[in-house]
Amino acid sequence: MRIAVTGSIATDHLMVFPGRFAEQLIKEQLERVSLSFLADRLEVRRGGVAANISFGLGLLGFDPVLVGAAGLDFAEYDSWLRAHGVDTSAVRVSDTLHTARFVCTTDQDQNQIATFYAGAMAEAPRIDLAEIAGLTGGPALVLVGADDPDAMLRHTATAHRLGFPVAADPSQQLARIDRDQARQLVDGARWLFTNEYEAALLIERTGWAKEDLLDRVGTWITTLGEAGVSLASSGAPDLRVPAVPTERIIDPTGAGDAFRSGFLAGTAWEWPQEQAARLGCAMATTVLESVGTQEYKLTSSDLVARIDQTYGSDAAQSFEPQLAHVS
Repeated sequence: MRIAVTGSIATDHLMVFPGRFAEQLIKEQLERVSLSFLADRLEVRRGGVAANISFGLGLLGFDPVLVGAAGLDFAEYDSWLRAHGVDTSAVRVSDTLHTARFVCTTDQDQNQIATFYAGAMAEAPRIDLAEIAGLTGGPALVLVGADDPDAMLRHTATAHRLGFPVAADPSQQLARIDRDQARQLVDGARWLFTNEYEAALLIERTGWAKEDLLDRVGTWITTLGEAGVSLASSGAPDLRVPAVPTERIIDPTGAGDAFRSGFLAGTAWEWPQEQAARLGCAMATTVLESVGTQEYKLTSSDLVARIDQTYGSDAAQSFEPQLAHVS
């Protein structure tokens, strides 16, 4: 089953501030903020939501088609992704611009302040999803992740026109898009991904209440950090899936992308949504325990053990046959 993953391809510059952002902010001066945080650690890692999700799918044995724009510095990153099972043939490589940059600082409470430079991502609207589908085989589903807004709108419209199920994941771009754009990105999606903050922002951006949104999508998946995941569908009670716990949180960056990889894999394997979400939670915790979004490794034994400890032996046994090839 081919999965096309559209969205950003980026390099992450991850820094750690050994204090609390909240202690540096003065409530009465929030309209005139001028702060400098002295970080005590810097990691330069590969990232971008589409690349991260594709990487996770590659580790699970899929051959995901990465659809995005990268820069003239992409060669090494391209080799890395291909070595981990990602089809990069659909990546547009700019002749003049560098690959996008994500610069993020995390404090000791795991709060984050980040800046994203688009770079080559500005060329993403030139990518034709219909042409890619013809060359790589029609995908069974298309995830539309954070990207240049015009590219997101174009990919969404093309996927709907061609009849490909859409997973809408607007995430960071919700802050940039207007009401009409937000509505176009989510209306008709088979799956909708947000975190808790983005869920509230999506309601504000679309002007639709939760019930209105649920009438327009199949399942709305909201990640809740250590509280796990909520799955909501119209006319049904919300389903809560607890997170896989860990005492070794090192870096939260990329955990949500790993969750999406696991959930989409479970969906492709035609698992019940609760089971797919459990795999996503296990992968998210694996990423929490490493620095960077693509530095983790997956093994069948580790994933099954995490699922066993959190969801019980019966759940673990149901995962074993499909995960046996993961190493």
